[in-house]
Amino acid sequence: MKRIVWILGSYFLLSACTADSLEQKTQAANEKIKKCPPATLTYLAATGKQESFYDRFDFYVSRIVADNETLNFQTSKYDFIFCRGNQSWIVKPGTLPAKFRQQNYPENSAKFQTIKFGNQSYQYRVVLDRASNQDKNRSQFKPAKQVVFELITLPGKNRQRRTLYTLKELQANGNQGAHLGPPRITAVVVWENRIWWSVAFEQGEGNDGIATIVSYEPQANKITFIKPPGLVSYQITDLAITGNINNPTFWLGTKISAEGNFSLPGKGLVVYRPNPQNWNSGSLASYNVHNSPLVGAVPKRLRREDNILWVGTGNGVCQIRLPAVDNPQNWSCWRFAVMAKLPPAGLSVSSELSQKASAFTLYPAKDRETVEVLWWSPVNLQTRRGRYEIRTEKGLLVKVNQGATIRQFRRFLPPGKPPVDWPGFEWHWNGQRFVRGFDEVALNLSGGGPGGIGVTLEPTTGRTTANAIRGDLDLLEISPKFTKVKYYSGWVDEAKLKPYLTVLPHARPQIRRPNPLAAIANR
Repeated sequence: MKRIVWILGSYFLLSACTADSLEQKTQAANEKIKKCPPATLTYLAATGKQESFYDRFDFYVSRIVADNETLNFQTSKYDFIFCRGNQSWIVKPGTLPAKFRQQNYPENSAKFQTIKFGNQSYQYRVVLDRASNQDKNRSQFKPAKQVVFELITLPGKNRQRRTLYTLKELQANGNQGAHLGPPRITAVVVWENRIWWSVAFEQGEGNDGIATIVSYEPQANKITFIKPPGLVSYQITDLAITGNINNPTFWLGTKISAEGNFSLPGKGLVVYRPNPQNWNSGSLASYNVHNSPLVGAVPKRLRREDNILWVGTGNGVCQIRLPAVDNPQNWSCWRFAVMAKLPPAGLSVSSELSQKASAFTLYPAKDRETVEVLWWSPVNLQTRRGRYEIRTEKGLLVKVNQGATIRQFRRFLPPGKPPVDWPGFEWHWNGQRFVRGFDEVALNLSGGGPGGIGVTLEPTTGRTTANAIRGDLDLLEISPKFTKVKYYSGWVDEAKLKPYLTVLPHARPQIRRPNPLAAIANR
């Protein structure tokens, strides 16, 4: 009987402890919620005369700032703040410091930066080595033949200068005629008693480079270069590391660039697991919008928190529970979105950017209270007047005189993307329709600008038009000469809407159909 009483007593004691524990957790969560910034409406900022038309959609995460209550994903103009307590989002005007603002080819990339590790400070940089290439009359410089990594142990007692890679090495990887683009450090990480750097480079106008990770072991005063196979001509945007020093896993954001287009989709989120005997060989996996739940095409910033990896792109944020990255259930993603309230008198929607006639009208309450704003585009480049592209449930038909061809540059295609060039090439297949994120659209007019369905420009008048730039697509018919699609978007006068920013849950459709372009690629 005493034993029964003891067991029951233990049971009630355990129940009481469990109740106390739950109450403590609830109180802690409530405290986190209280410390979250108050929700306010943040409107989409118009661009100034000195800015690009499309800077308003620059949602690339440039910095992640975290504390116990929030994670702040800072972009050039906005802060997207995640509240840990209730898993909610708040959008605020941007607080990104000037030194973290988008810099495609930073002027200070050749300047020494300083990091403190333990009781010692180090200066580091990567530069083009031009000194040995100066001609005899010393009036001109020939193209650089190598990229150099420099490390100084302060106060200057030990200076190391090591060749990162050479022009000959770059050209041996098939980049004939390329020049070495100015390099830059994109991340510095202290992990497992070492300092790690990721190195990127300028691309465009013939410039190129080799994606490289640098490791420095202070105790042995040893520098190691890691060049993941398959990443030549891909820029590393950020670096996170998991595992242990004998069996590390490198998580890399990637992108590519071209003349006038500084952020184009690369391989997405790359996971590199090196061979323990040779860190320059190993397995490489890519997670991108074509083969995974990743919400954006260009992962710009990464943050590791124990077994969680946060990925900030130009289209949203993903939280990945590690190490089971291949399980879609371990992904939680949110996309950045722009919304607007429907005007009380209704909203007239046109089928083309430059078309004045209405295709249909949306009314509040009857249709819905808000619309999603997908894009803004100028009707006339000279007057800077423009219209908004909005998402619609009603599909519109168009046939364009551009068909399908097999794309030749397969090396730069993300895994899972069929090598088919067609009017909707910048869209990706989500299992139901072709969709396009903010970071799959060029944010400038040079270098081709934002292409799309039915996009044309009259250079003499500055007049532009388009059927769709970000609207979802159903592919109805395609041949080498033409393409017929149904697009789920339309154009409205910019004065009719006052767009504001929000964050929406993102998930791939559970029922997924085969990509219709795959059959064309396999012919």
